[in-house]
Amino acid sequence: MLRLSLIMEEKAGLHVSIAAEHLTNWMGMPITNALVMSWVVLAVLFFVTFVVRRNLRMVPGKFQLALEMIFEGFYGFIKENLGEEALARKFFPLLMTLILFIATANLLEFIPGVESIELHTAEGMVPLLRSLNADLNTTLALTFIVFFTIEITGVRRLGLRYFSRFFNFHSPVGFFVGIIELISELVRLVSYSFRLFGNIFAGGVLVAVLTYFVPFILPAPFMIFEIFVGVLQAVIFSLLTLFFVKMAVTEMEH
Repeated sequence: MLRLSLIMEEKAGLHVSIAAEHLTNWMGMPITNALVMSWVVLAVLFFVTFVVRRNLRMVPGKFQLALEMIFEGFYGFIKENLGEEALARKFFPLLMTLILFIATANLLEFIPGVESIELHTAEGMVPLLRSLNADLNTTLALTFIVFFTIEITGVRRLGLRYFSRFFNFHSPVGFFVGIIELISELVRLVSYSFRLFGNIFAGGVLVAVLTYFVPFILPAPFMIFEIFVGVLQAVIFSLLTLFFVKMAVTEMEH
């Protein structure tokens, strides 16, 4: 396991692990603290969804009205960018789910117990819960979902014409541009996953170091800033997906 170790004192240290720590195995499948955290995130989302759905009213209160304005505003933004209501209805659930899942995971990073409650395992004392998007496996999984959604949408929309943007043999310039387009398409697997992972991981390390050195002064403002960054990264991830879907369903001539 790749680790970064910051030794603050001779007998005490702050250890930051890039990889998710292994807790146990279940039916041959490794259970990591990031996986456990994903279950917590899903449980929170299901609980909030149940409570909100149970309290829906025909005459909305302030909270329901605020939620409706947010969802309707985002849906209108998607419809305006994709240009078709059918496409907007198809991709709104995915794009909204990405925002809710990523933002919830980033916000839960700062609740008491995350990365502070430890278990004794074969690897020693490891945190029971880990910031979900600080695990590269999570961001890669989200990236693969988005990547294949974009590619499949382009093929279903344009048919085999979709591949003409990558394999253009009409002219040397067209062929060169197609290769660049293909490379840029594959690079998204790296840029998508590492952008989200890098921002959340670096923010967590920064807050941990500040907490160790100056526990009562500096951490609070940086934690508030990291909360903002966590929500912002969720929105950026979803909006990038929207814009790449728009590019995938658009003919190259346009």
